[in-house]
Amino acid sequence: MSEIELRNVGKSYGSLSVLNDISLDMSSGEFVVLVGPSGCGKSTLLRMIAGLEDITAGEITIGGKIVNDMPAKERDLAMVFQSYALYPHMKVADNMSFALKLAGVSKAEISRRVTDAAEILGLEHLLGRLPRELSGGQRQRVAMGRAIVRDPRAFLFDEPLSNLDAKLRVKMRGEIKKLHQRLGKTTIYVTHDQTEAMTMADTIVVLNGGKIEQMGPPLELYRNPRNLFVAGFIGSPEINLLKGVVDGGMLRLADGTRLPLPSGTHPVQGRSVVYGIRPQHIRLSDEGIAAGIALVEPTGDTQEVTLRLAAADITMVLGDDPPLLPGAQVRIGIDPANVLLFDEASGERLQ
Repeated sequence: MSEIELRNVGKSYGSLSVLNDISLDMSSGEFVVLVGPSGCGKSTLLRMIAGLEDITAGEITIGGKIVNDMPAKERDLAMVFQSYALYPHMKVADNMSFALKLAGVSKAEISRRVTDAAEILGLEHLLGRLPRELSGGQRQRVAMGRAIVRDPRAFLFDEPLSNLDAKLRVKMRGEIKKLHQRLGKTTIYVTHDQTEAMTMADTIVVLNGGKIEQMGPPLELYRNPRNLFVAGFIGSPEINLLKGVVDGGMLRLADGTRLPLPSGTHPVQGRSVVYGIRPQHIRLSDEGIAAGIALVEPTGDTQEVTLRLAAADITMVLGDDPPLLPGAQVRIGIDPANVLLFDEASGERLQ
């Protein structure tokens, strides 16, 4: 049985429609990530599930009960925001327990829950500190602890790592995933960072312009994107997209360069298509296509190489050996099995 269900949910502000016909089933214990560019409606959708925004159309069901008109406090959900929203005058233990005190939970039970949450999050030695005495990562863990002590039906995260530096984001990403594995609660997580989505999700929901473009397991979206938007949004570095024309079973670029097409596809001769190949699927090849190196970015054990091909820049990811230099000429090979083709006019994937 689905823990949280959305059926044809929509949201409008007057004549402005921001979400359209959203239908989702989230199973008990599932980690669902809502991902998309700024303004796509992902945070609005999360707030509608939480009861912080009214819905305009459709229905939301939690635990088998329709909650369209149910106030947020009765939905048994705990939300962690981008801003930590801690009470500055309260110590960590009081911040974590405040909602329980308002609910009339006994002191003994509050103490037990705070102690358990602090142990899970490594906050035991910080319970007597004020928020101003904590780092950003510690404050975010306190915000998570405040959600955990409530023992909710599900957790909602609204871009909780956006205010942290890159190294701390990676660490906190792992902590949230371990927390989910330990507690086994349904989790809905909003982010614009596709790397967060790929590494954390059981199911990714890609939103764009208020509608769902595609949803499914991370690797399914990576390997089989439905359209150009999903292909371009999922994957790092970003997929290479080249426009060309089908010509004699090959793709002909503007300068006459010819690229192999995937087997099993039979696009019409002369059709304008977009040719997608991920940076990880391009290799050096003595018998390959000539390209010039425009930029080399060493990342440690790999190097991201920007190549100039047919008046366009494409990216290739290689190991650190051999080291490449800007200005050099190389030849590259492309395995047709890894090529994705899209119709240039509609953006839809060609199967």
